[in-house]
Amino acid sequence: MGKKVKKEVEPLPKDVFDPLLIESKTAATVVLMLSSPEEEVLAKACDALYKFASKGDENKVTLLGLGAVEHLYKLISHEDPIVRRNAIMVFGIMASNHDVKKLLRELDVTNSLISQLAPEEDVVIHEFATLCLAHMAGGYTTKVQIFEQGGLEPLIRLLGSPDPDVKKNSVECIYLLVQDFQSRAAVRALNVIPPLLELLKSEYPVIQLLALKTLEVISKDRETRIILGENKGLDCLLKILETNEFSDLHVEALAVLGNCLEDMHTLQLIQQTGGLKKLLSFVGVSAVPDIQKNAAKAITKAAYDSENRKILNEEEVEKCLINLLEIDNNEVKVAASQAISAMCENLASKRAFGLQGIPQLVQLLSSANEEVKEAAVTALANLTAASPSNARAVAEAEGIEPLVNTLNTQRDGAVANAATVLTNLAMQEPFRINIQSRGVMSVLAELLRSTNSQVQSKAAFAVAAFGCDADARTELRNAGGLQPLVELLHSKNEEVQRNVCWAVMVCASDELTAVELCRLGALDILEEINLSTGRKNNFSEAALQKLLDNNLSQKYSQMGYLSPSNIITDGFYDYGQIKRGVKFLSLEELSMQELTDRRAIIFINAKPQEETSISFIPLLDFGLFIIKRKDFPYLSPKIMYIVFYVRKGKGKKEEEKMKEVTQIISKVQDEINLENSHWLPPPDFILLDYINDASKAILPLTTTREQVVALAQFVADKMGGPIERDKLHDFSWELHISEIEFELKCNIVPIGKVKKGTFYHRALLFKVIADRIGIGCSLVRGKYNRAWNEVKLVDDSPQGIAGLLLPPQEYIVDLMFEPGFLMKQGSAEADQYKHI
Repeated sequence: MGKKVKKEVEPLPKDVFDPLLIESKTAATVVLMLSSPEEEVLAKACDALYKFASKGDENKVTLLGLGAVEHLYKLISHEDPIVRRNAIMVFGIMASNHDVKKLLRELDVTNSLISQLAPEEDVVIHEFATLCLAHMAGGYTTKVQIFEQGGLEPLIRLLGSPDPDVKKNSVECIYLLVQDFQSRAAVRALNVIPPLLELLKSEYPVIQLLALKTLEVISKDRETRIILGENKGLDCLLKILETNEFSDLHVEALAVLGNCLEDMHTLQLIQQTGGLKKLLSFVGVSAVPDIQKNAAKAITKAAYDSENRKILNEEEVEKCLINLLEIDNNEVKVAASQAISAMCENLASKRAFGLQGIPQLVQLLSSANEEVKEAAVTALANLTAASPSNARAVAEAEGIEPLVNTLNTQRDGAVANAATVLTNLAMQEPFRINIQSRGVMSVLAELLRSTNSQVQSKAAFAVAAFGCDADARTELRNAGGLQPLVELLHSKNEEVQRNVCWAVMVCASDELTAVELCRLGALDILEEINLSTGRKNNFSEAALQKLLDNNLSQKYSQMGYLSPSNIITDGFYDYGQIKRGVKFLSLEELSMQELTDRRAIIFINAKPQEETSISFIPLLDFGLFIIKRKDFPYLSPKIMYIVFYVRKGKGKKEEEKMKEVTQIISKVQDEINLENSHWLPPPDFILLDYINDASKAILPLTTTREQVVALAQFVADKMGGPIERDKLHDFSWELHISEIEFELKCNIVPIGKVKKGTFYHRALLFKVIADRIGIGCSLVRGKYNRAWNEVKLVDDSPQGIAGLLLPPQEYIVDLMFEPGFLMKQGSAEADQYKHI
């Protein structure tokens, strides 16, 4: 047997490097390996970095600092599938870090990631590419990029992936994207509903939850709700609610149903299949606050439509909501109150809540939670609107006191609605008096200073409701509420200005308040408003008219006209024609001015000042003193007598007793004088006599025409008698008036003092007496000291035509030349009388 010869080994090529196994303990070294041209090295480096990054957020930050992201970005499009897969895996893990996401957006990686979602790609690539996109989709710029780069279509396709991780990442990414309305419309067009409904059958709760959340967002659009109904999505949602094992999904399922209930068609569909009854029953037995809250919110959304409200009322939704008010959870109470607010637009529901729900809502007004209080008072505002029975129910539930207290809360919505409820209650007099007795006007005066337009509007509206009472107006004045009310006339908010005008109109019902409103500038502001076609309204015009009608002195000065319904009372004064923008001074202010050569201010005051009478009634051991106060201006009219006692000391001399009495009387008199320290206009006893004499002489006359003629002659007789036309310039009435002013040391002249009066004196006196004895006439100011009275009289029927009623004719009354002569309005003699 021959000897074996050893075969020689062929030498390795000189240009080939022997394989080298590198074991690295630093991330920096591995990051450097990402620049290798060898696929195997790149794949192993990416794999090592994936494991490193998976250990925690600090490692991700480390890799970011080593520049790993930039290298990996180049590898996610590598031609080798393993390198590409491993690189994307690292991206998917690292993208959860905020700083990494920021850099990825700067690198614009979305297009490269979307390209990896192709059907032919490895499922692992799908998993981590969708994971990376899901991490980034929370940012607005990334949403736009994914949308514009066509990422929605592959993401929706991957909802049908066999891999649950791919499904989860894809639906999460879609959920974030559809927060934007553009994406919602796009996913609807891409038919996203069927795959989302399919995900509800998943064995993984997180996938089901994300699918429901996505459905909740996209079902806010009506078109999507229609598609959801067509795909039997409502049945799927109701089955979830009926399944106890899906209790962790009930809240989200209700949220989707809540959106669906907004459509009448969908609501009818649910009702017809018995789903609505099941839904309400489910809410009634549930003890989960979030479920109860979402159910109430769903009802609120549905109740925005009138037809939906009818359907909900048919299913007796009111009982469900009233029960929810009893739940010991503030969020549920708020949601239930809001649903009641929406539902009571339906009259049947409003009646149902009035019978049962109002006491519970009133109780919530005392809640320590401000949001609960606001929701409850808003519901009460809607329930009591145009419903006297519900307003009565609020009062019977002892709601007035907590409502007044709510006006002092810090939430503007609660304050505004509390004012609304109180206004609704004020439509019934007993409740208005009750509320008013609690000082509501003082609170409203403060609310008028609010910077919130809703509070301003509702407070002004409430002032109008309560201002019909004289005591309420007094309280508002004393609380300083007129000034902020006047300032709000400047408001640019149309509702605020309208309600304030209404409040001013109501508050101007008495002369004292009307004068104060004018002093604060209300008249000027209203005139400015009424000159603007854009701002003028019926309320502003009515407020201006009411202000003037209850402040006749200023009306006559500005307008130069008083109608038959403008009755001149004591305190009126003829200030003369005033120019626009000039301040109208009060009588007290005018009384403080020094005597000037300006035209005299003619003053009306036929009310005498009665003196205080003090009487002493002797008793056994006491002296009873009664101070009678019949009429002291500026003191309460309710105080008619002051009664006090002085003990009669035994053994006291009579002069000592009288001295003690005198001291007490003096003290009381000083107190009266102190309170009565305001300037008081002097009484005009002559005018009082004129009125008494005219009443006795003129009232017995049978016809108005006879009364007018007789009064004209009476006035002329008191003012210097008839004047011949050609001798009018010789009638020295100016000198006479100047002498009176000098005598009184004042520009204010009581009309009774005037014995030589010209046109405007006589016309004023005629109007004053006519108003007192019931003759209707107007007072008109002309130019150059002219003024005249207009009366309406019915002429006698023509002879032979019995019972014919002729329309009244307007006449000018001659008080100067032929006193009592009646000139037809528009005639030559009437025009001659009115002009020089």
